[in-house]
Amino acid sequence: MSDEHAEVVEEVSEAEEAELVEEDLDELSQLAKERDDFREMAQRLQADFENFRKRVARQSEEMASRQAVQLVTELLPVLDALDLAQAHLGDESSSTMEAQALVQARNLLFDTLTKQGLEAVPGEGAAFDPQVHDAVAHAEGEGEDDEPKIDEVLRAGYSWRGTVVRPAMVRVKG
Repeated sequence: MSDEHAEVVEEVSEAEEAELVEEDLDELSQLAKERDDFREMAQRLQADFENFRKRVARQSEEMASRQAVQLVTELLPVLDALDLAQAHLGDESSSTMEAQALVQARNLLFDTLTKQGLEAVPGEGAAFDPQVHDAVAHAEGEGEDDEPKIDEVLRAGYSWRGTVVRPAMVRVKG
């Protein structure tokens, strides 16, 4: 009976071992599936965070750009006033210290804004472009030139880094 008993015990042990190995394999495959799920979740979170970071950087850049345009737009009347004062000085601009200071202040403001991205819209003699010019008056042309040209700039126009912030008010000839 000991041989039979040993065989039965051996069969039971082998069956139990096979069952334990199967349970371990099931548990191992479930753990591998959980690991893969966590890896996918971490990758999605990392991608979401990267997209969020890029979106926030883009939004802050756009906000800074809008604020710069707003500041430049608010400074344009100051530049207009300095241009008007300089135009009224005429030939006196080199005679008095006040006139020289006014011209220097205007040039300093204009140069500073130009270095940052301000550009004057083309003026007298340039072809009329409705994208950058606002025609408020019309003068008769002298020849048979079909293309309208700027005859006189009534108020200077400016663009900021390629975007028109204020069109030039002009008289068109032709």
